[in-house]
Formats: sequence, C-alpha cells, structure tokens
Amino acid sequence: MRIKALAIRILNQLRHDRRTLALMLFAPIILLTFVYFILGDSVPKVNVAIINAPAGFEDKLEEQNIRSMRYGENEARHALAKGEVIASISIVGGKSYIEVDGSNPTKAKIALAALEQAKVSVMLSRPDLKSEIYYLYGQEDLPSFDNFGATLIGFIVFFFVFLVSGISFLQERNSGTLEKMLSTPIRRWEIVVGYVLGFGVFTVLQSILVSWYCVYVLKVMMIGSFVLILLITLLAAMISLTLGILMSTLANNEFQMIQFIPLIIVPQVFFSGLFDIPFGAKIVGYVMPLYYIADALTKVMIKGSGFGDIAWDLIIMLAYSVLFMILNTRLLKKYRRI
Repeated sequence: MRIKALAIRILNQLRHDRRTLALMLFAPIILLTFVYFILGDSVPKVNVAIINAPAGFEDKLEEQNIRSMRYGENEARHALAKGEVIASISIVGGKSYIEVDGSNPTKAKIALAALEQAKVSVMLSRPDLKSEIYYLYGQEDLPSFDNFGATLIGFIVFFFVFLVSGISFLQERNSGTLEKMLSTPIRRWEIVVGYVLGFGVFTVLQSILVSWYCVYVLKVMMIGSFVLILLITLLAAMISLTLGILMSTLANNEFQMIQFIPLIIVPQVFFSGLFDIPFGAKIVGYVMPLYYIADALTKVMIKGSGFGDIAWDLIIMLAYSVLFMILNTRLLKKYRRI
C-alpha cells in the first residue's frame, strides 16, 4: 500500500506540472524532428564554380551529384568568399587551376575528387598535367577539430554561462533576496543591469580563459585577430547571461531551469555550423543567437575576416542582449509586491 501511495503521489505531482509533462512528451519529438530534417539528406550539397572548362565537364560533375555554375574569375572568388561555392576551377591548356574553401574539409575533399575525376574523363589526352590547388581558406590537412573549434568555443561559452547565470539568479529569487530588493525604491532595470554587471565579471574571465586556451594551448587554427575573438566571446557570454536570467525568471526551481536546456540550447546547436543543413532549415537558424556567434568566430578564426566583415553579426548579438534585458525588466514586474 505504501508503494502504491507513493506512486500515486508522484503521478499526481507530475500531472499538475505541465512544464515537466511537456518536456517529457513533446521535447523529444521536437528534437527528433530537427534531426530528421537536418540529417535526413545524408548526401552533402556541394557547389563549385566553373570559370573555364571544356564541353562535357559540367555533365561529369552532375553525374557525381556536384552542382556547377559558370562564373567569371572575380565572380568566382566572390562566391568562394561568401560561401556560395566550395571550389572554383579554371582549365587552361589542359591544366586545371583550382581554388578551394578549406574551412569545410569534408566538402572540400568531395569537390576536389569530383573535379579531378571530371577533368580526366573529358580530357583523356592530357591526364598527366597535375592540378594547381590553392586554398583560399583553411589548408589541405586541416583537422576536424580546427574546423569546428570556432563553433565549439561559442557553444561552450554560451552553454555554461546560461546554466550558471540562470541557476544563480534563481537562487537569488528563491532565497528572498530579489523580493527584498524589489520592495525598495530601486528600479527594475537597475536590478537587471546590476545582476548583468555582477555576473559579467565571471563571463569576462571565462571568455578570456576559454579563448586563450583554445588558441594558444590547443592550437586551434586562428588567422584573424585574437582581440576580435575576445569581443565575440564576450558578446556571446552577454547574450547567454541575459537569456539565462530571463529563463530563470520563468522557472520555479533548479529542475525547471535545467528543463530549458533541451528546449533553448540544444536546437541552436543544429544551426551553429556543425551540421550541413538544407537551405530551408537554415532560415530557422537566422533567429537563433548561436548562429551569429558561430558565424562570426568562423569568419575570424578560419577566414581571417576583420571587424567590418563581422559587424552585422556583432550588431545582432548586441541587439539580442538588449532585447533580453528589456524582457527581464518587464518580467520582474510580477515579483514586485508593493
């Protein structure tokens, strides 16, 4: 009877906890749906630019599921820089000159193999001329960790700051400290800014440590400015900090705070650049902060981009931080008792 009573009590408790029920029943469905659309098409889509090539070359690429487009020389370089194509080829006098975006080693290898095979197929008379390959970004033997290191830096900073700030703010609320402050003349926005600055000291230290360790100890490929890396990780930490505080305002305990991880953090990983996803799914990634964090870090670390190239990413990251701070200020209104 005691076991039955305990089981009934747990069932009743879960029945009234709608958030936990939603997490158990619907969160797995949402995550599986993301995985299905992202990994459902296992063949990566590889685009190459053709500057100059003999007749039949494009048909041979098509047979290998490589999409080719005709470009001028300057247009091809621009398409490579923007990530629209993974490689460009120009065949002059039977010799091919290939430029490759090595920031994605998997696609780069597929493209190079297809280009070489197509060249041999249509130019049987000159298979002896070795192609000249130039890596616009990355390098031929770029390790996978170097390729994904930039994204991992952003994710690690984002995840841990979200977790620590959310639980810490929740403890402040549950201990009654927040309610006592709200009973004073202090304004809500002053509380939010104060907490952000307080936790911000920790985020600054964490961002510097993680960035320094990855670049100078793990030797992750880094072409651009280390100062820009610090700026991006600091903004990433600020977004995560304000988002963590926002989610803790909606949670009633630490368990509910943890429940937000599969709903808020995990879906963003799919759109951070770690996976090759269809264009339609990429549109969803445009509303996720981690997308812009990973994009900015990849541009600086792998492509050596400067401030002007990542300015748009930085603006959006800053806008997310301000938005979350405004929402935090409004939500704190429900905790003011007098």
